Amino acid sequence: MNIDSIQNGIVIDHIKAGSGMRLYELLHLGDLDVSVAIIKNVTSKKMGKKDIIKIDADIPVDLDVIGYVDPGATINIIKNGALTEKKTLALPQKLTNVIKCKNPRCITSCEQELPHVFKLADEAKKIYRCVYCETKAQENNH
Repeated sequence: MNIDSIQNGIVIDHIKAGSGMRLYELLHLGDLDVSVAIIKNVTSKKMGKKDIIKIDADIPVDLDVIGYVDPGATINIIKNGALTEKKTLALPQKLTNVIKCKNPRCITSCEQELPHVFKLADEAKKIYRCVYCETKAQENNH
C-alpha cells in the first residue's frame, strides 16, 4: 500500500488500533475539503498494531479530543516535507462538547445551548464526570 507523504500537515500517529475512525468522527475530519488518510492496523514494533491519520493541511486539531480517545497518540507537525514538531498527549483535565451527558435530569437535557462539560475525576480509571450533575460518562458515550 502506498500513501503519499504530506508536505504540510499533521500526522496523528501511535493511535490504539481500532480508534482511528472514532478520532476521525470526533475531530470532524470528514467535513474538511483536504486529503485525509486513515491507515488502520499498521504493524508497529512498540504496539503490535496501530492506526495512523494523515491530514494534508496545516489545520488546528483539538488535542483534548485526541488525548481523550488515546492519550498515547503522538502529533507530528509536517512543514515543507519535514517533521518540525512532535507533541505528546495526556488525558485532558476537562472536555467540552466532546461527549454528552446521558442523565435525563441534567440541566444540559433541557438547556440545549449549554455546553456539555466533563472533568477528569479519576485519571487511573479514565473516568470523567459531568460538571453539572456529576454523572459518570460512559465509554461508549459519544
